[in-house]
Amino acid sequence: MKRPTHGSFQAWALILAACLPMAGCGRSDEPSVQDWITQRRAQAQAAPSTVTEPTAFRAQPYLEGAALDPFNGQKLTQALRQDSAQNSSAALIQPEQARPRQALEAFALDSMTLVGNLMQRGERVALVRVDQRIHTVRIGSYLGQNYGKVVRITEAELVLREFVQDASGVWAQRSASLQLQAGNK
Repeated sequence: MKRPTHGSFQAWALILAACLPMAGCGRSDEPSVQDWITQRRAQAQAAPSTVTEPTAFRAQPYLEGAALDPFNGQKLTQALRQDSAQNSSAALIQPEQARPRQALEAFALDSMTLVGNLMQRGERVALVRVDQRIHTVRIGSYLGQNYGKVVRITEAELVLREFVQDASGVWAQRSASLQLQAGNK
């Protein structure tokens, strides 16, 4: 008889190792997974869903005096006026939105303090404190978050023109100012 070689022994060991896990897959007295699924399906019962009765449509009569006339010419005219006001206000703000921003436009106007002014080459210049730093501001400079443009500088105040948007989206122009603080005169 021929003695088995080392290579054939390894081959038989691999075959045996592959077959051992399958030995537990045979039938037994335990219920199978399929039986368990069948039992669960039999126990589960779908509850019948109830459909609610649709509400009946009731036509509402149109009473001329009680409701607004949907074909009223004044309403249309008013809506067109409001639309044109929004378009003209958008044209008003468009140049402000297109220009590059200046450094003081990043701060709210109420965080700024007018601390003084001086004359430089015949022009009045305001001194504004923001975040513990003093900035020089001239007529035509921009500051604040509402497109504020400086239009006048006096000894006691700095006046600017701002654009603000109301709740309906219409832009409006308003005046704002920074007053020289009492302790800084």
